[in-house]
Amino acid sequence: PQPRALTAQERTAILTELHSDRFVDLSPTQTWAVLLDEGRYLGSISTFYRLLRQASGTRERRRQATHPATVKPELVANRPNEVWSWDITKLRGPAKWSWFYLYVIIDIYSRYVVGWMVASRESGPLAEVLIQQTLAKQGIAPGQLTIHADRGSSMTSKPVAFLLADLGVTQSHSRPHVSDDNPYSESQFKTLKYRPDFPQQFASIEAARLHCQRFFGWYNEHHRHCGLGLHTPADVHYGLAETIRDKRAAVLNAAYTAHPERFVHKAPAPPKLPLHAWINLSRVKEWQDFLV
Repeated sequence: PQPRALTAQERTAILTELHSDRFVDLSPTQTWAVLLDEGRYLGSISTFYRLLRQASGTRERRRQATHPATVKPELVANRPNEVWSWDITKLRGPAKWSWFYLYVIIDIYSRYVVGWMVASRESGPLAEVLIQQTLAKQGIAPGQLTIHADRGSSMTSKPVAFLLADLGVTQSHSRPHVSDDNPYSESQFKTLKYRPDFPQQFASIEAARLHCQRFFGWYNEHHRHCGLGLHTPADVHYGLAETIRDKRAAVLNAAYTAHPERFVHKAPAPPKLPLHAWINLSRVKEWQDFLV
């Protein structure tokens, strides 16, 4: 043993003082000072803290607020209009620190943008109007749809929550500060802002709306999406992808018949259509086997 170490009786004396009614509400530093003023030296301040830490007495003694653990959202869509994702992004305005706000609702299965709006501010009531109009346009029945979003003020606002509850739509939210929980909206915003014609700033809100109108028309009707077997979101959303894939297969078969020597390994086939789209499935393969 270390010859300078306190004896068991000396350690007990320090802990007894720290746990006494007299010092129970004081810090070890305050206790050490009071005892020193009374002419008693039991040990150093660091010794007081070390002994109290060993006795599990240095944690916060006041009652602390506890927060329930956030649940990782796990969603799966097997067809259009089963799971939507929505988010808001900023568009730079004409002046410094001026912004327009783009609201976008996307179907995660088809990647089809079912609704969008450019506004001058971020607002729960504005989001409520957009969601209500989009639900009516797509003919969503109660109990059919889940809408996923992050935890922004508009996404968690009472008007939106009450509207979705009244219409029988299930709400889902990302975990705090986890952008990967909303991947479809984030990816779609990246496609928007990485386009060659995306401007550095918009001269007016009308210019922003005009640009978004052109972009979403292209995105829905003409953009061959890699996650959709190189089909457009509109073809997948409205059930035309299978017919188009059959036409592609016929063209590839004709090419193979004409020149089979050019295809060394096997006959060409068009890319497959996705069976499911999901957010955060922990056991994707098991879910796929179950859903098939």
